[in-house]
Amino acid sequence: MCPLPLAAAAVAAPRASLRLLNRALAAAMSTARPLKSVDYEVFGRVQGRRPPKYTEDEARKIGVVGWVKNTSKGTVTGQVQGPEDKVNSMKSWLSKVGSPSSRIDRTNFSNEKTISKLEYSNFSIRY
Repeated sequence: MCPLPLAAAAVAAPRASLRLLNRALAAAMSTARPLKSVDYEVFGRVQGRRPPKYTEDEARKIGVVGWVKNTSKGTVTGQVQGPEDKVNSMKSWLSKVGSPSSRIDRTNFSNEKTISKLEYSNFSIRY
């Protein structure tokens, strides 16, 4: 037997396992509890390279998906999706904590709705 197909299978196996794990996680999230989606915009001293990175890290820690981005208006905007309790945790963090160097004046939430499935597979920074 040629070792090359075995090597290819060994490389493909982790990717396939990761895809299956992501699908299983999305399925578990969508069937276990109602899913929520909410858009947000954070006002104050919240821009720079680090605030979106801190937001991305916190979202992954909490277990929500979506995106974050700096705007030309000097705000940070994005969308969060996941189980309602986790979305609420992220909303609280966006309103009260933020990145260590930020000063949050206010956070506006809009388009909050129940969704049947997640539209994103992870949380990312948009540019």
